[in-house]
Amino acid sequence: MTGPPPRDWDRELADIDRMIAKAPAPVPGPRAAPAAPPVSRPPAPRGTALGTWLRVGLGVALAAAVTQWPYGQACGTRLFVYLGVVGMVVLAGLWGAGTTWGRRHGFAHVVSLLVMLWGLFLAAAAVLPRIGYARDALPWFC
Repeated sequence: MTGPPPRDWDRELADIDRMIAKAPAPVPGPRAAPAAPPVSRPPAPRGTALGTWLRVGLGVALAAAVTQWPYGQACGTRLFVYLGVVGMVVLAGLWGAGTTWGRRHGFAHVVSLLVMLWGLFLAAAAVLPRIGYARDALPWFC
Protein backbone atom coordinates (compact mmCIF):
# COMPACT_ATOMS: atom_id res chain seq x y z
CA MET A 1 0.00 0.00 0.00
CA THR A 2 1.62 3.17 -1.15
CA GLY A 3 0.47 6.61 -0.30
CA PRO A 4 1.58 10.07 -1.15
CA PRO A 5 5.19 10.88 -0.28
CA PRO A 6 5.68 12.45 3.13
CA ARG A 7 5.56 16.23 3.17
CA ASP A 8 8.66 18.27 3.89
CA TRP A 9 7.22 20.76 6.35
CA ASP A 10 10.44 22.69 6.78
CA ARG A 11 10.58 23.45 3.05
CA GLU A 12 6.87 24.39 2.87
CA LEU A 13 7.12 26.71 5.88
CA ALA A 14 10.23 28.33 4.38
CA ASP A 15 8.25 29.00 1.17
CA ILE A 16 5.50 30.62 3.21
CA ASP A 17 8.04 32.78 5.04
CA ARG A 18 9.49 33.97 1.68
CA MET A 19 6.01 34.88 0.40
CA ILE A 20 5.31 36.88 3.53
CA ALA A 21 8.64 38.69 3.21
CA LYS A 22 7.85 39.65 -0.42
CA ALA A 23 4.42 41.07 0.46
CA PRO A 24 4.25 44.85 0.61
CA ALA A 25 4.26 46.41 4.06
CA PRO A 26 0.83 47.38 5.29
CA VAL A 27 0.01 51.04 4.88
CA PRO A 28 -0.70 52.65 8.22
CA GLY A 29 -4.28 53.80 8.22
CA PRO A 30 -6.52 55.41 10.74
CA ARG A 31 -6.28 53.66 14.04
CA ALA A 32 -9.28 51.87 15.35
CA ALA A 33 -11.02 53.63 18.17
CA PRO A 34 -10.25 52.12 21.54
CA ALA A 35 -12.92 49.86 22.88
CA ALA A 36 -15.47 51.63 25.01
CA PRO A 37 -15.33 50.79 28.68
CA PRO A 38 -18.01 48.35 29.80
CA VAL A 39 -21.23 50.08 30.67
CA SER A 40 -22.53 49.24 34.10
CA ARG A 41 -26.20 48.59 34.46
CA PRO A 42 -28.06 51.56 35.92
CA PRO A 43 -29.76 50.89 39.23
CA ALA A 44 -33.38 49.87 39.07
CA PRO A 45 -35.81 52.74 39.59
CA ARG A 46 -37.36 53.13 43.01
CA GLY A 47 -40.63 51.35 43.58
CA THR A 48 -39.78 48.38 41.41
CA ALA A 49 -39.25 46.12 44.41
CA LEU A 50 -42.88 46.62 45.40
CA GLY A 51 -44.08 45.88 41.88
CA THR A 52 -41.89 42.81 41.69
CA TRP A 53 -43.18 41.47 44.98
CA LEU A 54 -46.78 42.18 43.93
CA ARG A 55 -46.28 40.03 40.83
CA VAL A 56 -44.70 37.26 42.87
CA GLY A 57 -47.45 37.54 45.50
CA LEU A 58 -50.11 37.27 42.80
CA GLY A 59 -48.52 34.04 41.60
CA VAL A 60 -48.32 32.66 45.14
CA ALA A 61 -51.96 33.59 45.81
CA LEU A 62 -53.11 31.93 42.60
CA ALA A 63 -51.04 28.81 43.32
CA ALA A 64 -52.54 28.56 46.79
CA ALA A 65 -56.09 29.25 45.58
CA VAL A 66 -56.04 26.59 42.89
CA THR A 67 -55.58 23.93 45.60
CA GLN A 68 -59.04 24.92 46.87
CA TRP A 69 -60.69 24.45 43.46
CA PRO A 70 -64.42 24.17 44.29
CA TYR A 71 -65.55 22.34 41.16
CA GLY A 72 -64.97 18.82 39.97
CA GLN A 73 -62.20 18.27 37.48
CA ALA A 74 -62.82 14.67 36.53
CA CYS A 75 -63.56 15.25 32.85
CA GLY A 76 -65.13 17.47 30.25
CA THR A 77 -65.39 21.24 30.32
CA ARG A 78 -64.56 21.54 34.01
CA LEU A 79 -61.31 19.65 33.44
CA PHE A 80 -60.30 22.03 30.65
CA VAL A 81 -61.19 25.09 32.74
CA TYR A 82 -59.09 23.66 35.59
CA LEU A 83 -56.18 23.04 33.21
CA GLY A 84 -56.54 26.63 32.00
CA VAL A 85 -56.29 27.92 35.57
CA VAL A 86 -53.28 25.68 36.19
CA GLY A 87 -51.74 27.11 33.02
CA MET A 88 -52.28 30.57 34.49
CA VAL A 89 -50.38 29.48 37.61
CA VAL A 90 -47.47 28.44 35.41
CA LEU A 91 -47.64 31.72 33.50
CA ALA A 92 -47.79 33.73 36.74
CA GLY A 93 -44.68 31.93 37.96
CA LEU A 94 -42.96 32.56 34.64
CA TRP A 95 -43.97 36.23 34.71
CA GLY A 96 -42.65 36.64 38.22
CA ALA A 97 -39.44 34.77 37.39
CA GLY A 98 -38.78 37.01 34.41
CA THR A 99 -39.37 40.14 36.43
CA THR A 100 -37.28 39.03 39.38
CA TRP A 101 -34.43 37.91 37.15
CA GLY A 102 -34.27 41.29 35.48
CA ARG A 103 -34.43 43.18 38.78
CA ARG A 104 -31.94 40.87 40.55
CA HIS A 105 -34.25 39.82 43.39
CA GLY A 106 -32.87 36.41 44.31
CA PHE A 107 -35.35 35.24 46.94
CA ALA A 108 -38.34 36.45 44.91
CA HIS A 109 -36.93 34.62 41.91
CA VAL A 110 -36.78 31.35 43.85
CA VAL A 111 -40.37 31.85 45.02
CA SER A 112 -41.48 32.47 41.42
CA LEU A 113 -39.74 29.34 40.23
CA LEU A 114 -41.47 27.34 42.99
CA VAL A 115 -44.84 28.74 41.86
CA MET A 116 -44.08 27.68 38.30
CA LEU A 117 -42.96 24.24 39.47
CA TRP A 118 -46.13 23.85 41.52
CA GLY A 119 -48.24 24.69 38.46
CA LEU A 120 -46.34 22.13 36.37
CA PHE A 121 -46.90 19.54 39.11
CA LEU A 122 -50.66 20.23 39.13
CA ALA A 123 -50.79 20.01 35.35
CA ALA A 124 -48.90 16.72 35.38
CA ALA A 125 -51.24 15.31 38.04
CA ALA A 126 -54.22 16.10 35.81
CA VAL A 127 -52.78 15.15 32.42
CA LEU A 128 -50.62 12.07 33.03
CA PRO A 129 -53.48 9.73 34.04
CA ARG A 130 -55.30 10.75 30.86
CA ILE A 131 -52.47 9.98 28.46
CA GLY A 132 -51.91 6.44 29.74
CA TYR A 133 -49.02 7.10 32.10
CA ALA A 134 -50.84 6.01 35.27
CA ARG A 135 -52.13 2.52 36.07
CA ASP A 136 -55.77 3.67 36.04
CA ALA A 137 -56.56 5.66 32.91
CA LEU A 138 -58.99 8.57 33.24
CA PRO A 139 -61.14 9.96 30.45
CA TRP A 140 -60.82 13.43 28.96
CA PHE A 141 -64.54 13.70 28.18
CA CYS A 142 -67.53 12.51 30.24
